[in-house]
Amino acid sequence: MRASDIAYATLLDEIQSGTLRPGTVLAEVEQSTRLGVSRTPLREALGRLAADGLVAQQSPRVTVVTDVDADDIRDLFAVRRALEETAARLASRRATGDAALAASFAAIADGFARAAIDGDDALDAYYALIARFDTALDGAVANDYLTAALRTIRTHLVRVRRLARDNPARVAASVSEHRLVASAIAAGDAELAAHATHVHLHNALTSILESLK
Repeated sequence: MRASDIAYATLLDEIQSGTLRPGTVLAEVEQSTRLGVSRTPLREALGRLAADGLVAQQSPRVTVVTDVDADDIRDLFAVRRALEETAARLASRRATGDAALAASFAAIADGFARAAIDGDDALDAYYALIARFDTALDGAVANDYLTAALRTIRTHLVRVRRLARDNPARVAASVSEHRLVASAIAAGDAELAAHATHVHLHNALTSILESLK
C-alpha cells in the first residue's frame, strides 16, 4: 500500500470515528511526523479528503476537519433518500427474477431479526451487518453511477451515525426498519422497499437533528 493510501485511510478513520473532531487543524509538519510519511503523500491524502468534503484548506499548509451541522445533515439526507429509495426499488425488481439474490436479502433480514444492540461489541456487529446490507444492495443495483454516489454519501454518513449510536431506542427502531427493507427486497416488493426506506431515513434524520439540540 502506498504511503498516501495509508495516510488517507488513517485520517479517514480518525475523522469518521470522531478522534479528529470538526475544527481540528491538520498541520502538514505535525501530521507527516505523526503518520510517519513525507509531506508529498500527506498532501495527496489531504487532497482526497478535501474531495470527499471531510477537510477544508485554510491556507497552503493548514487544513482543518470540516464541521457537520444541521443544514449539512439535511442536505446529506435529501440526496441519500433519493439514492437509497431508487436502489431499494431496483434491487427488489432484480430479486423478483433471481432466487439467489432474493435468498441473500432474506438471510440479511434474518440477521437483522436476530441482531443484538447491547454493548459496543453488539453495536459494532450491527453496523457490520448494515455494511453487508449496503454491499448486497450495491451488487443488486448493478449501476456504477448510483453505487459511486452512494459510496460518497456513506463516507459522510459514518460521522453522522455516531450521533445516533448513543440512543438505544433509536438503534432498536433502526434494526426493525432495516429488517423490513431487506425483507421487502427479498420478496420483490419494490414499492414497500422504497416506502420502508423512506420511513427509515425520515426517522433517522429526525432523531439525529434532535440529538443536535
